[in-house]
Amino acid sequence: MKRYLEPYLLNDLKKKMVFVTGPRQVGKTFLTRSLMPGFQNPMYLNYDDIEHASVIRKRLWPQNSDIVILDELHKMKKWKSFIKGTFDTRPEKQNYLITGSARLETFRQTGDSMAGRYYHYRLCPLSVKELSSDLKPYEAVSALNTLGGFPEPFFSGSLQEARRWRRQYYTDLVREDILDFSRIQEVRTIRILLEMLRKRVGSPLSYTSLANDLQIAPNTVKKYISILESLYIIFLLRPYHHNIARSLLKEPKVYFYDTGSLESGEGEKLENTVAVCLLKHVHFLQDTQGMDIDLHYLKTKDKKEIDFVMTLDGKIHQCIEVKLSDDTPAASLKHFLSYFPDKPQFIQLVHNLRVKKDMDNISLRSAGEWLSQLAA
Repeated sequence: MKRYLEPYLLNDLKKKMVFVTGPRQVGKTFLTRSLMPGFQNPMYLNYDDIEHASVIRKRLWPQNSDIVILDELHKMKKWKSFIKGTFDTRPEKQNYLITGSARLETFRQTGDSMAGRYYHYRLCPLSVKELSSDLKPYEAVSALNTLGGFPEPFFSGSLQEARRWRRQYYTDLVREDILDFSRIQEVRTIRILLEMLRKRVGSPLSYTSLANDLQIAPNTVKKYISILESLYIIFLLRPYHHNIARSLLKEPKVYFYDTGSLESGEGEKLENTVAVCLLKHVHFLQDTQGMDIDLHYLKTKDKKEIDFVMTLDGKIHQCIEVKLSDDTPAASLKHFLSYFPDKPQFIQLVHNLRVKKDMDNISLRSAGEWLSQLAA
């Protein structure tokens, strides 16, 4: 399966270094290796491999390599200074593709500036749009709700195989990645927190409540959630407010990159699948076109809430509510119809919708059909 970022990476590699980040086993290695046949002398090196790590540190790859792919390079001490110097002194027409399973900003605290030397892409799990050439939209949503969007469990087509994969996946995450960020005595607490978050998808998080349950300080909870976010295990959505500082003080909602890992009902799984698809759409437009687009949720003091709001140039562009089967406009959408002078689109995505329709200035659409029209 050809991944959606491939043509964009090939185009940008002609100009600068390219960084690709994303969750473990989301398909970064598959994607980068699929680019190699387009080059005469490609070289792939993974810093997790002892022999490869030695080659990387000593820069022993062939000088005639026209693309050098360095995987998990962020685990190397002073990696930023290393790759900056390597790129600045490279042979003519030698391209560099850097991949990693942690967010770049996590590793930017020290070292020389990389400004102007790279493009950054975030590879997301499979989405309805990416699967639309092989599956009907409704079937794609149903499969993503059950198996999640990571390629191996998804294409296994088996819930049993997906569970086996997921068990090993989270074991490896704890053993190999979380320990890079925290002390070994903290790992057990982080694992418990992860289990708690699986049951809180789509609900505003109370750091104080989580801290009380875990018997730790709220700031420690924030630190642990930041670790899980940095490793692309979860992502947070903050409530929209025209005053950005105020929105940051509100409680975020949490979602998982892997919908299949949730311990929640069908409604929560559907909402998580939609969240991942929307995030992928937003990341794609940010990374490929530089658009000022973002994803939030909306909530008022009197508890009126919309699942997702998409902003464009700082203004609300779309208000999106997610339902399993309810084909009557949600009261929350009706409540906000007159709030915004810019007249955003009000959309209710329904998984089990028989006929699309427009009622009370609200568009009721099949979740699968609508998600299949996103950018990525």
